[in-house]
This record gives sequence, structure tokens and C-alpha cells, in this order.
Amino acid sequence: MSDHAHPVDADRVARARARVPSREDAVATAEVLTVIADPTRARVLQALDAVEELCVGDLALALGASEDAVGYALRVLRGAGLVTNRKAGRVVFYRLAANFPEPLAEHCLRALAALARDGGGPGR
Repeated sequence: MSDHAHPVDADRVARARARVPSREDAVATAEVLTVIADPTRARVLQALDAVEELCVGDLALALGASEDAVGYALRVLRGAGLVTNRKAGRVVFYRLAANFPEPLAEHCLRALAALARDGGGPGR
């Protein structure tokens, strides 16, 4: 039971309510974050952010991962609309989707990794 009246700060409650996304947008955001929560998929996104495009084999070399793992990561990322591909003969090249948010790749993913590494991550 609360020992004070709510809201304590009606102005802050109103500002928070105005900025909180709808349930539908929150679900969509959570789904995308779940997709990029996998280390291989996150690294694929960062590799593609560093260069314009790469094929599966070159991505595997860049990540030090198997082609199977990278191929699966790319299928999931394509399904989520985060990467696109183009075929040149028998080679398929992958790139970030045209509308992929630049600050997410360059700033957020690196900042979140640093936060977790520096002791601010889950379970710490």
C-alpha cells in the first residue's frame, strides 16, 4: 500500500506518457531487438555498416564464423527487413536495408556493448 497520493509529479507523468510508444510500437521494437540480440547477427550488422556490401563467404571471413552461421544470420536479418541483397551472377551480396537507422549501427550497438563490457550489463 502506498503512503502518498499519486501522481506525485503529474507533470512528469504526463511527459512520460506522451513519450512512451504505443503497445504495438513497443512490441515491434522488442521484436527487432530480439533479432539483433544474437551475437552473430549483431556482428553481421556491424560488418555491413563498415562496408557497403559483402557476400556470405567474405562476411564469414570478416567475423571469423562459419558460412552456415552467417547464412542463417542473414536469413533472419532479411526476414526482419534489416538487410537486403543483390545477385551478381552466382554471388549474392548483402547490405543494410536502405532505411536502416545509421545511429543504431554506429552508436547504439557499440555503446551498448561497451556498457555491458564495463559492468552495466545484465546480471551485474
